[in-house]
Amino acid sequence: MSKEQSLVLFFIINPKSGSQNQDYTALILDHFKDTGYKAHIYKLEKNCTLASIKEEIHRCKPHRVAAVGGDGTVKLVAECLLHTGIPLAIIPTGSANGMAKEINLKTNLDIALNLMVKGEVKEIHALSINNELSIHLADIGINARIVKKFQSLKERGMLGYARATWRALKRHKKMHVSITINGQTKYRKAEMVVLANGTTYGTGVKINRTGSLFDDQFEIVIVKWFSIIELFKMWFNFKAPPNPFKTEIIHTKEVVLHMKENTFFQVDGEYIGKVNQIEAKIIPKALLLIT
Repeated sequence: MSKEQSLVLFFIINPKSGSQNQDYTALILDHFKDTGYKAHIYKLEKNCTLASIKEEIHRCKPHRVAAVGGDGTVKLVAECLLHTGIPLAIIPTGSANGMAKEINLKTNLDIALNLMVKGEVKEIHALSINNELSIHLADIGINARIVKKFQSLKERGMLGYARATWRALKRHKKMHVSITINGQTKYRKAEMVVLANGTTYGTGVKINRTGSLFDDQFEIVIVKWFSIIELFKMWFNFKAPPNPFKTEIIHTKEVVLHMKENTFFQVDGEYIGKVNQIEAKIIPKALLLIT
């Protein structure tokens, strides 16, 4: 048996993610049957904790760990692998799969499983936002409110997201926010403020055209005004830069935000709650990601 074939692969499966008709455990075990790879399955249950997941990873000593689920599952697994040197693979089975889109990963299961063992391993940075780990996109304002609404609905996919958007927009108001970087403060009225480690939401909207997971900074994207034209450019990834009167982008390694009102806050597709202050800073060399 070759060294590559003796790899221990650890799969953390969110059974609530994706199609309830799919038995991902059986599909994964069947995919690696007779290959020589050792596949270990860990299902996320209600009573499991971050500590218990880390303990099981430590016990199995895997060479690679996969998050089988949506962005919330990817965030959870990333928390387990932070600074461990164990590469993270993404098996996208969620409603939006923003991180999968970030690395151009298709939702085809066999392709994702093959990539787990044959893909390139790259080092990425992450963000610490109010002590929450973020590897993709966090924001305050209207999108966080939509995420909150979406999580309360039974409908999944784009239909559920559209319904959540409609409900959130009916009660939306602009927020007043101060943005402090290196002792310098700016004051803005905004629809939303994005703390962008990545570039693209699971819906396909490229909110941060200048960003990268592989550099040493993140971007603050201030959406001052909603605009059909700006949204169109983001959705279809036009090369034209954003209108600075409607969208402002700031590159930084840390920031402090103060909001006049308690404001909806989400991290990597998981609604956190309402906040009136955010402290964010980059975590260099945080994770190894299989791309």
